[in-house]
Amino acid sequence: MMKNLKFYTLFISLAFILFGLTAQAQNERKFVRQGNKLYEQALADTTKQDTASYNKAEIAYRRAIEKRPDDLKWNFNLGDALYKQQKFDQAQSTFEDIAKKSTDKAEKARAYHNIGNSLLMQKKLDESIEAYKEALRNNPADLDSKYNLLYAMNLKKQQEQQQKNQDKNQDQNKDQDKNKDQNKDQQDQNKDQNKDQNKDQNKDQQDQNKNQDQQNKDQQKKDQQNQNKDQQQNQQQQQQQQKISKENAERLLQALQNDEEKIQEKVKKAQAAKAQQRQTDKDW
Repeated sequence: MMKNLKFYTLFISLAFILFGLTAQAQNERKFVRQGNKLYEQALADTTKQDTASYNKAEIAYRRAIEKRPDDLKWNFNLGDALYKQQKFDQAQSTFEDIAKKSTDKAEKARAYHNIGNSLLMQKKLDESIEAYKEALRNNPADLDSKYNLLYAMNLKKQQEQQQKNQDKNQDQNKDQDKNKDQNKDQQDQNKDQNKDQNKDQNKDQQDQNKNQDQQNKDQQKKDQQNQNKDQQQNQQQQQQQQKISKENAERLLQALQNDEEKIQEKVKKAQAAKAQQRQTDKDW
């Protein structure tokens, strides 16, 4: 994302300045020259980010700064080495110190420019935009700062749009979750209603079955009673018939006896008349 950023370094121009140092500054110049060489070597290797060489350059710059801590150009190179190692917070602090101490507007502009880069790499878009604006206040003709300012502002716009889309999606997800909860509540409600309805239906069915069983029992009892009653009536009728039959038999027997007596009486009368007739015949 940040490969298109414009970045300021001072170590090349600084090399020309260092050749004019006095003999008393030879040790410091040696460390600075060593740091510049390491920095150039790492910068020339485009196949990878040679953080080890940048780290060695940082160490060399710090050894020089120990002798001359107020040298803003050497501090500037230190900030560059820190930045290349992705130590963006330390680089930011170093450039901020330079911008505060420098009285040269061009140098202040370069420091604010690199402050903006360091902040941008830390994803602090608002702060980086302000740093680029400060760089342009000190050097309005700085095209690199204008480029990076527009770059940062475009990133912020994209970030705001992404946030807006994210908020919209979250709202949609909330609505979906709300609808999901409502649907779940409705399903639970329907489930409870169905459960209660089934329970009531089962109870009604049970009551109906119970009533039907009772009705069946009552009907069976009634049928049994009717059957018993019919059996009693049949028995009574049979008994009555038997009783009538016996009486009839007695009457018939009595009638037969009466008839027999009458017949015998008639026979006796007939015999008597015949006997009398015989007697009469004899008397003649």
